[in-house]
Amino acid sequence: MSIESKIKAVTTYRLSEMKQRGEKISMLTSYDYSMARIVDQAGIDVILVGDSAANVMAGYETTVPITLDDMIYHARSVRRAVRRALIVVDLPFGTYQGNSKEALSSAIRIMKEAETDAVKLEGGEEILESVHRILCSGIPVMGHLGLTPQSIHKYGTYNVRARETEEAEKLVKDARLLEEAGCFALVLEKIPAELATRVAKELKIPVIGIGAGGGVDGQVLVVHDMLGINKAFSPRFLRRYADLDTIITSAVENYVSDVKNLSFPNESEQY
Repeated sequence: MSIESKIKAVTTYRLSEMKQRGEKISMLTSYDYSMARIVDQAGIDVILVGDSAANVMAGYETTVPITLDDMIYHARSVRRAVRRALIVVDLPFGTYQGNSKEALSSAIRIMKEAETDAVKLEGGEEILESVHRILCSGIPVMGHLGLTPQSIHKYGTYNVRARETEEAEKLVKDARLLEEAGCFALVLEKIPAELATRVAKELKIPVIGIGAGGGVDGQVLVVHDMLGINKAFSPRFLRRYADLDTIITSAVENYVSDVKNLSFPNESEQY
């Protein structure tokens, strides 16, 4: 038996078990084969093929422009690299809001063409019909509440959400509705830590936070942010675990210099 065949893949059921025994869930984004291979081998539990690819891979200011075809391309690349982590793919803006049949069609395309494990949708009560239809087809769904980047044009800001009582109570209600609908997990983005802790305690499904404090069941970050590739984005919740911008820039500068001064390639680097 090969080493790879002994690897126990992460499933939605295993995430539920992790919550029950108090083991925190680690989650990062990936969008391509090379990065996903590294992230998976490092032991991450969940890989999110996020629509944040619109920002860090394509250079858009928001996540809105990325298409379903784009997401499937990135998801396919990640799938080929991953052996252990659960792979969740964002349904992009315009592929599920207000049309549950289109939502199901979008989710089916991702699952069939990219062979990933689950999809993620932003929103609560407003998208429940789409959530129900996708779940009824047997496709696992992860919810996403709080700051929902696909709705940036509605709110006009990336500020912390659910500070006021009314919005906080709606978030709690939406979280319960998503759990009752059958979502296997929930992401809470950029909300007060006390509120996120409350939701995590009230729900039986895992709650994963990004800018939602330490009282939730796991954490997610954009891999380009935490590795210091994208240094223009510096919210309070982000911890940089490397400074790859500086390292890569230095390496490229050294390469350029070596090519210019004829020190690359040397005799040992030729045939």
